[in-house]
Amino acid sequence: MSALTAAQAMADGIHRVLPDAECALVPMADGGEGAAITIADALGGTMVTVPSHDALGRPITGEFGWVPGKKLAVVETASASGLEAIAPGARDAGVASSFGTGEIIKAALDKGAKHLILGLGGSATNDAGAGLFQALGVKFLDARGAEVPPGGLALQNLNRIDLSGLDPRLADCTIEAACDVDNPLVGPEGASAVFGPQKGADANLVAQLDAALSVWARAAQQATGRSVADLPGAGAAGGIGAALAAFTTAKLRTGVEIVIDAVGLRDQVRGADWVFTGEGGMDSQTKHGKTPWGVASVAAEFGKPVIAFAGKVGEGAGELLRPVGSLSAAAPGSSSAESGSSSARTTGYGQPGFVAIVPISQGVTDLATALRQGPANLANAAEMTTRLFSFR
Repeated sequence: MSALTAAQAMADGIHRVLPDAECALVPMADGGEGAAITIADALGGTMVTVPSHDALGRPITGEFGWVPGKKLAVVETASASGLEAIAPGARDAGVASSFGTGEIIKAALDKGAKHLILGLGGSATNDAGAGLFQALGVKFLDARGAEVPPGGLALQNLNRIDLSGLDPRLADCTIEAACDVDNPLVGPEGASAVFGPQKGADANLVAQLDAALSVWARAAQQATGRSVADLPGAGAAGGIGAALAAFTTAKLRTGVEIVIDAVGLRDQVRGADWVFTGEGGMDSQTKHGKTPWGVASVAAEFGKPVIAFAGKVGEGAGELLRPVGSLSAAAPGSSSAESGSSSARTTGYGQPGFVAIVPISQGVTDLATALRQGPANLANAAEMTTRLFSFR
């Protein structure tokens, strides 16, 4: 399900019980894959397709979310430079390039973008964004003045970074990078050591890539005066986080925070009686930057109760629950759960968490069937939940 499909399914279930209930549909994401279409759906935008190249330089069709009224473009590194697009046996972190992501950003600038949101998840690359910025006019030169070849491994021969050709339109953009890791660029917790193996790097290549990114960091500091190697989040997307921090005014933020602001979630939650959210699976990791926890955190600001729906409720999900107090205090149509009210303080609604986590699967089934029946199962679960708290 897309986020919009899931929101509509929950509204359908609610309306079976409360036909006159006003349901505000706010598609949400955590800044990873799917963020572009989610934000576009939430803000009445569209998806724009553009020619690009994958991490191995093969021609593909990339895309970005476009909201013309806000001149907002949402670009995911996974769209062009994604790991899932490369067969496991073909993955090579040494030569993989982020050039295709730069091509998509350039297309967004050509469209007139003044606000860029970049999702830094799911990349196949480890080139410190060199390919991305090559597509935007930057030159990465060796000691002879020749441009280094694509890929992170070639950066071991980097001597100088020439920023004179950097697309000037970037300077006029607000740039936000959705970064859900705090890894530095280099070292034992850096991009190469932590994420390189899943991108096809063995121990020897990891060591070479880490050394190459150290060379890049020194050259970047010489070119910009900025030291970004140890910046939390610099290692995101194979070092694209570091490149954005070095060459632009981008702010590195958690993905869910960026999406919360972009779709105006607070404005909708402020006037709500109840908040429904969910994800494919929920467990103890949900509170570490996942979408439902971000929604619950916003709801807590206003003392609103939250119910979450999940395809699978995993280990540790009970840690996410909060005391419910008197449910009638926040029954649909009432206004007693206003921010700062005694109801919010005594029920636990002022703390991030959920009144309940409701599994949506009905009976034992295989994954393909569960996915196919997901919207119907979610609507049924929302209906049953609404019947319970609407009971008089």
